[in-house]
Amino acid sequence: MPSDNPFDWQRHEQELADVVQLHPDDQDTPTLVDSPAAQRPTTLATTARRGERRPVIPSWLRSRAELAYTVRWSLGYTGHVSAYHAVRLPKYAGKLAIRAPRGLLKILGGYVRWLLDLEGEAVRQATVRTEDAEAYLKLSRQRDRRVRWRGIVTLFLLGALILAVGVLAVEPSWWRWCALALGVIVCGAVGAPADRPLLDTAVVAPRVAALTSDVVIRALSVLSIAGIAQALARNPKAIGFPAPITRDGPGWRADVDLPPGVTAGEVMDRRDKLASGLGRPLGCVWPEGNADVSPSRLVVWVGDEPMSAGRQPAWPLLKASTVDMSKPFPFGTDPRGRIVSMELPYTNLLIGSIPGYGKTAGIQLPMLVAALDPYAALWGYEFKGTGGLDPLTKVCSRFASGADDDTAEAGLMALRELRAECQKRAAIIKKLPKDVCPDNKVTPELARRIKGLHWLVAGFDECQELFAHPEFGKEAGELAEKIIKLGRALGVILLLATQRPDAKSLPTGVSANVGTRFCLRVMGQLENDMVLGTSAYRNGIRATMFAKKDKGVGYLVGAADEAQIVRTFYLDGPSVERVCARAYAAREAAGTLTERPAAEPAARRETLLEDTLSVIRADEPKVWMETLIERLAALRPEVYGELTRDQLGAALKPYGIATGQVWGTDPATGKGANRRGIDRAALTEAVAQRNRRRGDQAA
Repeated sequence: MPSDNPFDWQRHEQELADVVQLHPDDQDTPTLVDSPAAQRPTTLATTARRGERRPVIPSWLRSRAELAYTVRWSLGYTGHVSAYHAVRLPKYAGKLAIRAPRGLLKILGGYVRWLLDLEGEAVRQATVRTEDAEAYLKLSRQRDRRVRWRGIVTLFLLGALILAVGVLAVEPSWWRWCALALGVIVCGAVGAPADRPLLDTAVVAPRVAALTSDVVIRALSVLSIAGIAQALARNPKAIGFPAPITRDGPGWRADVDLPPGVTAGEVMDRRDKLASGLGRPLGCVWPEGNADVSPSRLVVWVGDEPMSAGRQPAWPLLKASTVDMSKPFPFGTDPRGRIVSMELPYTNLLIGSIPGYGKTAGIQLPMLVAALDPYAALWGYEFKGTGGLDPLTKVCSRFASGADDDTAEAGLMALRELRAECQKRAAIIKKLPKDVCPDNKVTPELARRIKGLHWLVAGFDECQELFAHPEFGKEAGELAEKIIKLGRALGVILLLATQRPDAKSLPTGVSANVGTRFCLRVMGQLENDMVLGTSAYRNGIRATMFAKKDKGVGYLVGAADEAQIVRTFYLDGPSVERVCARAYAAREAAGTLTERPAAEPAARRETLLEDTLSVIRADEPKVWMETLIERLAALRPEVYGELTRDQLGAALKPYGIATGQVWGTDPATGKGANRRGIDRAALTEAVAQRNRRRGDQAA
């Protein structure tokens, strides 16, 4: 019985019997290398399951922000073109009037040629030269019929024209002017020279050559990658294209399957050579890897103009009065000009790069989003001392700026408070009913309804100055790691920006646990992986490929399933001031303005050690913390009036003064008791060490 399958498997198995290798133990026993099952073609169902499904609705239609931007651009473009040509209407009218006589002559000349069948004159003359009488007679009879019929049509047209003139003569004058204008427009358009169009160019579009497979293969062949050169030498079709090269936004997209053994990272390392091979500026060429498909899957996007030179739209929240921080916010645009959004809840953000490439502008955006949410608390610490975050002062409930020890300790104290805040929030959530908080984490509803569970965002710019501090760095790193791990579900969000992403300046526990990372230009693999995560460089996510012109451009990891190249929105100083003014007004209207603590640690720094030592008598080797608080409040009530035991212990800890159990007599009861206290000798040594350090700095 014949098989329904056109492929003869029995014959195929017989052919496979020739492709064998001998069993090592039995040289007479053949073993099939490729079984019939392995040779069967893959079914459509199998490939369809693994295939990448293209989105039914384009991305710009699925995003409200992108749709709004596209509509605004379309309206702006249409308005510009309309206004441009409207201003030049008198010029266009003059051109038409000048060209109208020529156009009228062209129309009359063309009509006469048609009427007299002059287009066939050359053929008839050719028959005369060849003396083909029969052919000439046929052509002459055909011409006579045509001229006769066209003459009749002309008579009807003349009658219609006379009738139209008569109608215009008795109708209002504006009819005649309209007919004259119509005639001038038609004749002027016909009389326009081919090299001088009527309308001027309102928008000059850049002329960019289309991206083709030949161009891509040629560019890849000059990258000095041995695997590509060898594969192309054996097979000119060794480089495959799994999808057609298409327009993708303001540029071209090519999906490329590199030869076996060649990874996308090798091509990305040679981005400058790839741009040279494509004949495009470096800022136009953006190769990316797609490790989910294969390490050899390369996506090449070639823009019409460099990303850094392209005009970026204004930040969509620039004029917003309030924002719901629980929703994604626009962070920047990708090379295709599409808006890239980021989420703040349930994640932390790490930004890194070499100096001068947009870290402060990057960390400023999520801080402004938190400021625009009147129900969110914002803390800001800037350890460079240049005042980059100063406009946010009015909306921050904690703020410090400076490149000194005071600011560093203020940052440490903030981390301690954040750690205590996490513990307090955990206790609140633990007491909530399961139907109110089923997932044991802060939700947008709980952040608005439950006191003490509001979103709390703390931004630390140039955090390497804190983490690398000789006195406060170790504790700051440990606290930051704990906050990153615990605060994510408790509504406490850390934003960290550093210009020195190394193991000393960015603790490993911090860099390893941050959920969202943004890396602008860095110089090496170590810095790249410290910010973007281990193996990011090996997987082709390389911020080392950004050039000097790519300010504000970096790799964003964690905001989406795939790493994204993003150019952050940039807000100048006056724009930030205006946003902060609206945020302040919104908080004032909502009644959520909070004052900073009256006695910041930096305010009492200069006298804390001396004041504490002065209230301890020489015959007191150890003193309770409660006793110290009472004596300090009596000494300087305006500074220490609201000081608590925990605050005093936290303030003394950076100087190496630890609290421990101290035996003493309770003056209220007269009985002995063990309580937390400090050792006077440790305090004396701390004062001496600080004085010596100040003397060395002065020298």
